[in-house]
This record gives sequence, C-alpha cells and structure tokens, in this order.
Amino acid sequence: MNPLVSMREALSDPLLLGKALPGDTWALWRTLLIASMGEPLNPEERELFAQVAGRQDSPSERVDEFWSIVGRRGGKTRAAGTLGAYISTLCDWSDVLAPGERGVLPVLAASTSQADRAFQHIAGVLQHSPTLCEMIEGEPTADTIKLSTNVDIQIKPANFRTIRGITSISAIADEVAFWHVEGSRNPDSEIIEALLPSLATTGGMLIVISSPYARRGELYRTYRQNYGPTGDPSILVTMAASRVFNPGLPEKVVRKAYARNPAVAAAEYGGAFRTDVEMLLSREVVEGAVQIGVSERGPTKGNAYFAFVDPSGGSNDSMTLAVAHREGGMAVLDVTLEQKPPFSPDATVASFSKVLKSYGLKTVTGDRYAGEWPRERFRQYGVTYEVSEMNKSEIYGAVVPAFNSGSVTLLDDDVTVDQFVGLERRTGRSGRDTIDHAPNAHDDVANAVAGALVGATGRSSSYTFEDMKRAYA
Repeated sequence: MNPLVSMREALSDPLLLGKALPGDTWALWRTLLIASMGEPLNPEERELFAQVAGRQDSPSERVDEFWSIVGRRGGKTRAAGTLGAYISTLCDWSDVLAPGERGVLPVLAASTSQADRAFQHIAGVLQHSPTLCEMIEGEPTADTIKLSTNVDIQIKPANFRTIRGITSISAIADEVAFWHVEGSRNPDSEIIEALLPSLATTGGMLIVISSPYARRGELYRTYRQNYGPTGDPSILVTMAASRVFNPGLPEKVVRKAYARNPAVAAAEYGGAFRTDVEMLLSREVVEGAVQIGVSERGPTKGNAYFAFVDPSGGSNDSMTLAVAHREGGMAVLDVTLEQKPPFSPDATVASFSKVLKSYGLKTVTGDRYAGEWPRERFRQYGVTYEVSEMNKSEIYGAVVPAFNSGSVTLLDDDVTVDQFVGLERRTGRSGRDTIDHAPNAHDDVANAVAGALVGATGRSSSYTFEDMKRAYA
C-alpha cells in the first residue's frame, strides 16, 4: 500500500477530505486519524492523543488495528467513514492486488441496517469531495460503491462464514460490543478471526468502532490487552466519554441520561464498560442439558404436565409455548412451539390449545401480557389461562440452579440453547437483579421453556432473588 497523499494533507485540503471533519470539535478525531497512519503529531495533537490513548507515544508507523471505544454521539461512525474513504481512494493498492483483482473494504455490523450507517458516511464523504466524487464508478447501489481505484466498498453481514474469500484493503467493524459474544454460534471472536486473514495479503487496517457494553467479548479483551503504554504498538486502542470526542454534544443530554440511569449512561455516554451486566448461563451448562437427537416428546400416560405460554400480539415478537414434566428429580422438556410474526393471535391460540389438550392439559400459565385477551382467547378453546405469580426475571432465576445442578433435560433445539446462552443478569440502581435478553436479541422461546421447567418442578414463587444470588455464589 502506497499513500498518494498524507492523511494530514487530505484532511486540510477542501478538495479532498477537508470538509469531512472540519472545525475545533473534530480536532481529536483528526489527530487520531493522522496518528493511525503513523504520521507525526505536533505538541498540541500529542496532548489530545494521550488523553484518549492512555499512552504518550503515538504510532511511528501505520497501525494494523485501530479500536475506538466511544460513547454514543461521539462521532465515531463519521470518523471511521472518513478513514475508510481515505484508505480506499487516496492509497494505491496495486502492489498487493493481482492484475484485474478488486480490493474490498467491507463494512460489518450486527445487522446490515446498522452497517448501512457507516456505509452512508463513507458515501457522503466521497460525494461531498470535489476530487474523490469523480472516483465513483456509476451509481452506488444499496450495498456497494465501486471506485476507479479498483476498490469496492461493501456492506457485509457480520458472519464468520460469509466474509471468507475476499481480499480486504481495510475493514470497518461497527458496534462490536453488540455483536454475538462468547457462547453464541456466530461469536465476535470468530468473526474477527475470519476477517483478519482477508487483511493479511494487503496489510490492511482493521477499524473497530463501538460504544462499550458488558465486560466480555473482543472489544473488552482488546481493551484490557492493548489500551495504554503496555499495549501492542501496532494496535491503537482509544477510549473516552462522548463529550471528549465530541465537545459539541450538549451537556444537558448527558446529564439527563445520568439522572435516568447512571449505569447505562456510564456506558452510553461515559465510555465505560458496564459492571452491572453479566452472562447468566454458559453454553457448556445449557448444551449439557440437551438430549441429542430428541426434538419432541409425545404425551405419556402417568406424567403430570405443566405448560407455559409467552403471548404476543402477532406483529413484533414470537408467541411461544412449552410443555414439561417432572421425572424423578429432573425437569424434562417435552415440546416447544414458536409462532413467528406476523401471525393471527386467534389462530395461534387455537393451535396451541390443541397441543395442550393432547398432553391432557386444560390449563396454561403465562404472564400478565396485554391484560385480559390471553384469558379470553384461550377460554374460547376450553383452556384456562392462569397468570404466573413469578415475573420473568424470577422465573429465569429459579431455573438457574436446576441447570447448574444438571437436573434439566432440554430438547435438541438450537433456538432454545442460543436464547438461554444470550440471557444477561443486570443489577439495577436499587441493587435488585433483573434477567433479560441482550440488546437486539430475543428470549421468547427461553421464557416459555423456563416457565414450563420451573412449573414442572413445582418450585413456588417464594424463590427470591436472595435465593438466586446464593445459587450464583
């Protein structure tokens, strides 16, 4: 790779990137982009650099990886888009690309809609540059910008299976803290590991931008290993509050966020990893409960069954049902049903009721969702809907000891396993724990399964959070 223009020159030239990060509020980001390319900093820039990098010495050569941990509204997506635009237009990659080969700058996020934000920032930077806009070949599509530099900027799913086989001149990984982490079937670690070989041929830079979240995953691991003076010089990790990176962010916005929830605001705007969020169950524990090859257990005479339903109105979330029974000291899952949206609530209740009756059940338990309608709908089909005395967090807390003691038998179902593994335990401001799915995840199946398992064991609602905490100890 051969830079045709230095990053400093590009950021100061209005014909190139001079309009991308203008003014004093973007001074820190300009400094970091210059430093990431291994260009020397002036004394004022060195102070800015040390403020967020935890080290005094800026890189003496272009870094292999640039990780920026910044709260929301800190300008990280725009800055990454500017860096991506520079790398794809103002650097010559002909020495590492085979004749006729096109390099790729993939933009990855937890979803393609999220990746589109960074992609649009790159497009905006290119289109508003009098010189760089002329390098765009044809009209950009929804997921690809073709450049005359033999580089394609593309939105790619954050999936370790689908990013293999490309030659990347750089890569932007957006909001990595909210990708699937350890325990999932598409963990952030495997995605990054699959991505790095695509950069090996070109020596391209991995660009990671994210707000912090829980103390786990690749973002936290890289921060622990490489932030500060003892970190790998080729891996630049920066971290600070949103207003440090973006002084233009109104202070009252941050102040109100801290007043609402200090723990959340410390991550969202303070740039700090959350200490109140932990994984509930490990994958090893959950998978250890699975009876391989068994997807359903039919009704058996002599078993006393218990059913739990997680209702839904049919537009957004799935509606789920689980049936379980007790066998010796084990809580055994017999069947799970998931109706994904959109669906007819009445038709789903009718279908679920038929299954309940096949297990000899005329009663199903669920939460207080949507007031009276679940009771009315199930009543029409001869099933009594009873409201659970335990809320969702209490149900999850009650099933944890059963998992950890090996007294749960699950069906061979990936969705059930993945949703249990994705559950998080969070400590609120009052000190009370709550359990729920992670951001951008779901727990509809896990909720029904946990309710059925707890009901099958006969565990009462007197199981408290103090009990749960003793189980964790």
